[in-house]
Amino acid sequence: MNWSNVEFQNPEFFWLLIVIPLLALWFFFKRKKDAAVLTVPSIKGFTTKSSFVSKLKPLLYLLRLLALAAVIVALARPRNVSVSKRTKTNRGIDIVMAIDVSASMLARDLRPNRLEALKKVAVNFVNRRPNDRIGIVVYAGESFTKTPITSDKLIVKRSISELQWGQLKGGTAIGMGLGSGVNRLKESKAKSKVIILLTDGVNNSGNIDPRTATELAKELGIKVYTIGIGTNGMADFPWSKDPRTGQLNFRKQQVEIDEKLLKEIASETNGRYFRATDNEKLKAIYDEIDKLEKTKIEDFKYYNYKEMYRPLVFLALGLLIFEFLLRNTIFKSFI
Repeated sequence: MNWSNVEFQNPEFFWLLIVIPLLALWFFFKRKKDAAVLTVPSIKGFTTKSSFVSKLKPLLYLLRLLALAAVIVALARPRNVSVSKRTKTNRGIDIVMAIDVSASMLARDLRPNRLEALKKVAVNFVNRRPNDRIGIVVYAGESFTKTPITSDKLIVKRSISELQWGQLKGGTAIGMGLGSGVNRLKESKAKSKVIILLTDGVNNSGNIDPRTATELAKELGIKVYTIGIGTNGMADFPWSKDPRTGQLNFRKQQVEIDEKLLKEIASETNGRYFRATDNEKLKAIYDEIDKLEKTKIEDFKYYNYKEMYRPLVFLALGLLIFEFLLRNTIFKSFI
């Protein structure tokens, strides 16, 4: 038996245990009066012999005290408690991460560059969403779904780690990135549908207007969190590739983010706009989104009680019967 699971429903009865030592003292001082006394002027001529059985007579008092202690513990109602748990989640949250993978995401104002900084933060975000489904959409001059919405976090994290520049033609098609995210979520039955749209530029490509995609998201009840990534001022941007080595050449360039558009997209869909100017702020943004969008988890506990007072009552009864039998058999001649 695991005694750590035992509780007492009426522990106040333990105060009665104070009676046990008092009765023990009372029995101790009373023991001589229980024996018959014969007064004689002299014991000369008598042979005295000590009886082993007579020395065991205090055992009768001990049995009574043990029986009383068992009754007191039984009154305290000991019971074994076993707890079973069941976790219930609602239909969760379906999240699409729409990620800009244009060449400007290689800018070095975040360490080591914007894209690598994002990948690290995005993986940590996925790790904190065990009960939600997540999909990945990438876009530059066009867009495509890299990972459909899935609950398999290993697939999602592998897709994020594989993100790289050069998979799509140049430009920044914010409308197409948002539209692809909306298309992924339009059939979703989740209680909450969210798009996290990240970009570092302005909409300059694609055949879907960002405001049109915003209206579709609004009609479908999709909340859009927009993130503008890039420092304020100048940053090292890639502008050409060395034909001999294949390495990118960088030069200082003004950071341009269409914050007005991003704020409008977020506002129209009841989301929020964030600006990530460094690695720490980018991490803080994903931490905040993680707190804002939580799947409701309910824990149900079921308590099973097994009463344990009955064996104690039977023990007390057995001790009293045993004491009665000893008193009227073995110890009868000494009482």
